[in-house]
Amino acid sequence: MYINGEFMDSKSGNEITVINPSTGEEISTVPEATREEAQEAIDAAYEAEKTWKFVPAATRGQYLHEIANEIREHKDLFAEMLQEEQGKIKSLAMTEILFSADYFDYMGSASRTYEGEILQSDNRNENIMIAKQPIGVVAGILPWNFPFFLIARKMGPALVTGNTIVLKPSSDTPNLALEFAKTVEKVGIPKGVVNIISGRGGVVGDELTKNHKIGIISLTGSTKSGKRVMEGASEHLAKVSLELGGKAPGIICSDADIDFAVQSIIDSRIDNNGQICNNCERLYVQEDVADEVIEKLSKKLSEVTVGDPMEDESIGMGPLINQEALDKVSGMVDRAVEAGGKITAGGHKLKIKNGFYYEPTVITNVKQDSEIVQHEVFGPVLPVLTFKTLDEAIEMANDTTYGLTSSIFTQNLDTAARAAN
Repeated sequence: MYINGEFMDSKSGNEITVINPSTGEEISTVPEATREEAQEAIDAAYEAEKTWKFVPAATRGQYLHEIANEIREHKDLFAEMLQEEQGKIKSLAMTEILFSADYFDYMGSASRTYEGEILQSDNRNENIMIAKQPIGVVAGILPWNFPFFLIARKMGPALVTGNTIVLKPSSDTPNLALEFAKTVEKVGIPKGVVNIISGRGGVVGDELTKNHKIGIISLTGSTKSGKRVMEGASEHLAKVSLELGGKAPGIICSDADIDFAVQSIIDSRIDNNGQICNNCERLYVQEDVADEVIEKLSKKLSEVTVGDPMEDESIGMGPLINQEALDKVSGMVDRAVEAGGKITAGGHKLKIKNGFYYEPTVITNVKQDSEIVQHEVFGPVLPVLTFKTLDEAIEMANDTTYGLTSSIFTQNLDTAARAAN
């Protein structure tokens, strides 16, 4: 862990075992922080913020530029670690690392435009002055599916605006965050400004949501986790920023470029091994092209190579994150089949080493109100339904408790605009 500028183990002696999802083998162990150690990190950030907020914004931004440079210099190490603990294919792993560097640069440049405003008032002889002040200590709770980029997304805006931060990586992917702490140390960010603690959500995460010294909680994770954060934050009225689950609909109209639409949906569905909250999770196809779309989807998804992405760079898709995720995906597909669903591609776990693999899967003959259509799968599974009219497709697409994103494939701009509105 990295607390107040020092690397340390947990005083409890407890550790979290990190597993390579591609092989099922142990990679490492990391400290399992106690509630008291989480409090120590929060206290360090709270004290550091008292002086950090007075550091000129341009200077704070320069630290972020230096971090970006360090990331690029060590991109191969970070990308390899990302592949090892999360199972990304190499190209996506490197993309995540370089995007993170770009985002730190972006936020570093934003320091030059961080300023207040003076507005004219309706009242005579009065002006309105708006001065932007830091909130204080930010709690950044990270997901496992983009464990490096979300460091940048939470830490960059926090630091450039004069806040300090306590980052908690997922217990599935803590290695990258702890390695990143060495970068924080190297560029000389003052002690306590950035703290990184590994631990369980029920202990460390709970303290980060309920501690009254936390000014804002930024969580990227499941809807279930978001509800827990809201409950904890309500105890001391902390601000909350949540990016949660999704069930993104895709619509393919009869006038669409079918080959382009099919490839786009496939790329979306297998991206990050099917584990992205805003990629297409359910597909609606107009009836007169449904057979063609389903046939092409099923054929192309069946051709996707699945395996250990560190072993072969040509691999198209890696594993799910852990056994729990694999069992969840498998269970949802099995229940859909029991309810009458028809598998046209995939539908099974894969025995590759001891990893957590599931076949890219297409399932048809499912109902709009079924579990697999209404709830997030978070795996390489695509339920396909059909529609007659655009109004019907829009109604089904909007029939969800989730938000985030949607897509439509058509060559008619009016149709696309109508769906968007």
